[in-house]
Amino acid sequence: MTTAPPAARAADPAGPAPAAAITPTFRANVRRRRIWIVFGVVLVVGAVLLLVLRGGAGGAGLRLGADNPAPLGAKALVEVLGAHGVDVTTADDFDTALTAAKSGATVLLFDEFGLLDEQRLGRLAMFADRLVVVEPGFTALEALAPGVRLAGAASGALDDVACDLPAAERAGALSTGQRLFTIDEEAVADGWAGCFRDGEYGYALATGPSSGDGRLVLVGATTPFENGRITERGNAALAIGLAGASDELVWYLPGPLDAAPDQAPTLGELTPGWVSPALALAVVVTIAAGIWRGRRFGPLVVENLPVHVPAGETSVGRARLYARSAARTHALDQLRLGAIARIASALRLPRTSDVAEIAAAAAASTGRDPGRVRAVLVDALPSGDHDLVRLASELDELERAVRATLAPETSAPQASAPQASAPQDADHPGRRP
Repeated sequence: MTTAPPAARAADPAGPAPAAAITPTFRANVRRRRIWIVFGVVLVVGAVLLLVLRGGAGGAGLRLGADNPAPLGAKALVEVLGAHGVDVTTADDFDTALTAAKSGATVLLFDEFGLLDEQRLGRLAMFADRLVVVEPGFTALEALAPGVRLAGAASGALDDVACDLPAAERAGALSTGQRLFTIDEEAVADGWAGCFRDGEYGYALATGPSSGDGRLVLVGATTPFENGRITERGNAALAIGLAGASDELVWYLPGPLDAAPDQAPTLGELTPGWVSPALALAVVVTIAAGIWRGRRFGPLVVENLPVHVPAGETSVGRARLYARSAARTHALDQLRLGAIARIASALRLPRTSDVAEIAAAAAASTGRDPGRVRAVLVDALPSGDHDLVRLASELDELERAVRATLAPETSAPQASAPQASAPQDADHPGRRP
């Protein structure tokens, strides 16, 4: 009688509990998805760099917003005005700004997206005693100052005041980054004058009478009011002098409610200038990548062709697919199906026999522990390549042991055996008649 190994004797006769299969492993999943992981890391790093370059989270907020501490905001100026006793009120709709203008407050208007039409601009200028328009567009100039025109960017810092406006005289000079106006003869005759002249190119500031009894000041650029540039040269003096001319200031940045339904800005006008070129570049890159990596598949052709594939080549190909996908349990199942079928055939068991019956018959034939035989044939699951190789070897060893017990030379009596007097027709314990 064959003696079971110590590990088999210690096994539970009912069979070991199924081990938790780790298929595929975490390392295999990472290896299979490494391209997407690298792509995701690149996107995250790019987003972080973009936030850093744009000033981090502080870069969010409205341009020239009264509560925006970013470099393009104007919180620094608003805080200084408040410290000097100026009551600053923010407004994002026309009615609020118009009501404040009628009460005598200074109105600072920055219509970045050109939401106000000529009619509303004219009404605001009519009722405001002091209206400061920052970076006016073409529509604003036509409505407020017909003789004043945009003239491009200044060539550098400006120190030629060229006017008697008190705020400009106190400033004395402006930093770089200004935009210029030109004033024609008709506008000059109407009382318009320019400040901070850039040679013969134009003026960074224009001042003149409004349609009512008030005073109108046009500032070509937002630079004197921005947090990041207000401390340069005389920017702060000009901004404080214009915005703090009275005890009350309305900081008016028109919002979406101010846009007329038939004159609402397009999506392209509301998005930053770099969005459209970036989208166009992305489309071009996508098309180029498709042409580079694309393949032309012809029409489907159904044709019956005699194909002969060697069995060994099929087995090797399937094994490589299992190895690539780390499908150890599936690969072991294929080995077990073949081994169980061959063991059942060798033991001449009926086709209706289940795995438990086949495992019991194999254990009785070889004298092995039934629990261990069942674990090899059914229960044990591989947790790695080492376990897969070990279980495959045990399957092969079990199959060989079953066949060895049924071989004629092992079941026939031996002349030199101590049991020479035993009957010649005695069957091997595992042999079926």
